[in-house]
Amino acid sequence: MTFQTLDDIEDGQRVLVRLDLNSPVEDGDVQDNRRFDRHAETIRELVDRDFEVAVMAHQGRPGRDDFVSLEQHADILADHIDSDVEFVADTFGPDAIHEIAGLEAGDVLVLENTRMCDEELPEEDPEVKAQTEFVQTLKGEFDAYVNDAYSAAHRSHASLVGFPLVMDAYAGRVMETEYEANTAIAEKEFEGNVTMVVGGTKATDVIDVMTHLDEKVDDFLLGGIAGELFLRAAGYPVGYDIDDADLYDHQWEKNSEKIESMLDAHRDQISLAVDLAYEDDGSRAEQSVDDIDEKTVSYLDVGSETVMEYSPVIRDSEAVFVKGALGMFEDERFSVGTAGVLEAIADTDCFSVVGGGDTSRAIEMYGMSEDEFGHVSIAGGAYIRALTGAELVGVEVLKR
Repeated sequence: MTFQTLDDIEDGQRVLVRLDLNSPVEDGDVQDNRRFDRHAETIRELVDRDFEVAVMAHQGRPGRDDFVSLEQHADILADHIDSDVEFVADTFGPDAIHEIAGLEAGDVLVLENTRMCDEELPEEDPEVKAQTEFVQTLKGEFDAYVNDAYSAAHRSHASLVGFPLVMDAYAGRVMETEYEANTAIAEKEFEGNVTMVVGGTKATDVIDVMTHLDEKVDDFLLGGIAGELFLRAAGYPVGYDIDDADLYDHQWEKNSEKIESMLDAHRDQISLAVDLAYEDDGSRAEQSVDDIDEKTVSYLDVGSETVMEYSPVIRDSEAVFVKGALGMFEDERFSVGTAGVLEAIADTDCFSVVGGGDTSRAIEMYGMSEDEFGHVSIAGGAYIRALTGAELVGVEVLKR
């Protein structure tokens, strides 16, 4: 391990813990989600080991509807750790310092939304963040800092990168497991085939991932909007905007040369959809890509034949990584691609990592269990950066 973890810290200390509890907010109500459950593992361990715990986290961004207090987050976290969690509507002012001073062994206190502090958000060097009043005020109140927020580790914000430069710093269990799993494709040696299922809406992400991993991955299985753009590069009349949509053409203009170059150089590694699904009178319909003369409908998923072709590739793999969905899986009619490849992975005894935004939600939505996969990532942007080999500043400061 390249950084210190909870295995390296002595019990019973007062610790400042950074979590990522950023959640959907509907009509002012914060929604429970997988992040609370994951981070609860770290907090429960700290409570059991008699630490005095103060939690930092962010929610939304200034000016947006989801920019709300963390008071509800404290209640949700309490349910997950099955223990009391206090909240203070202050981050590093007098009220926060007073509550921190009163912490006792096993106590958990949630501080107010870090993004309500002016010094938190601007992307600046860690050395600059370490000198902010925010960091300098809180550092003297704690024995150590624990960063468990891997999914926010690509952000150079004060609560993520400032404290490790001025305090003893450790990785929480989420940070530790996410880092190990998401860097495995670059750092592990696999004897058998390595397959990557690549989808989603952003062609640039797909290209960057495929370019960085072309020597590590034997088979890329494509779908989603990015997959349709690759079909366009292969000469099929798809990957165009229709009905005033703005999904394909602007991405094609920016990325067409890279997509065509990638397809030319690695055609034997890249599998494209052989059929696509669309809505017809409220039902799912499918069409072979060879039978498409002109794009007149919006394609919302790969087809059943594509899933049948992709599944044996997955089952013959020693390792499978998933980045992005193959279709609009939130609508059950168009979940065949995403759910189909996830089921193939679940049925296969392979090392697997599922990540990329909301893709992991499909596991629960379609009756699968996270236990059937090696690792289900809760990271979005950080996961993409890990797959492309980019450094995560929040991880790098822990390594120091």
